[in-house]
Parts: sequence; C-alpha cells; structure tokens
Amino acid sequence: MPKYNFNIMWFFGRNHMNQLKVSFGKRLQQLRSECGITQEQLANAVDLTVESISNIERGVYGPKFDTLEKIAVALQVPVKKLFEFDST
Repeated sequence: MPKYNFNIMWFFGRNHMNQLKVSFGKRLQQLRSECGITQEQLANAVDLTVESISNIERGVYGPKFDTLEKIAVALQVPVKKLFEFDST
C-alpha cells in the first residue's frame, strides 16, 4: 500500500480544525451534562484524566479514535451522536 504525505491541517485548514474541536467539545459537555455525570466520572470510565476531559470539552484538543468509542459507551450513545452539532 503506498504511503501518502497527507497533512490534514493543510487539507481542512487550521481554523476549520479548531472549530471542529470546539464544536465537538461543546457537544461532549452537553451530552455529559444530560447524562448527569461529572468530568471525573467520565474520565474514569474512559481511562483519561479529568484534565484531558476538560481540555477536550474546551476544544484544546480532540480525542483519539479509540477514545471516541469509549466516550460513546460511557454516555450510552452512538458515536455519530457525538458529532451531531451545528457546524457553523
């Protein structure tokens, strides 16, 4: 399989990626609140630190793919529901 030198930041642009992280973080915070669980409870459920959950919710950085599934399981939602936010 050929390897490609693909820079996702170049493809989507830095501002778009930052907005995606912020939107995802807000959605995560909303779903977590709706489930009635704290950042600490979510962090324990997905094997992350509270600081990591806080950083994700604030859009500082996004979760890894394997963490997405753990978050969805902890919140008892399909993974796609984590991305149901207004992208504007």
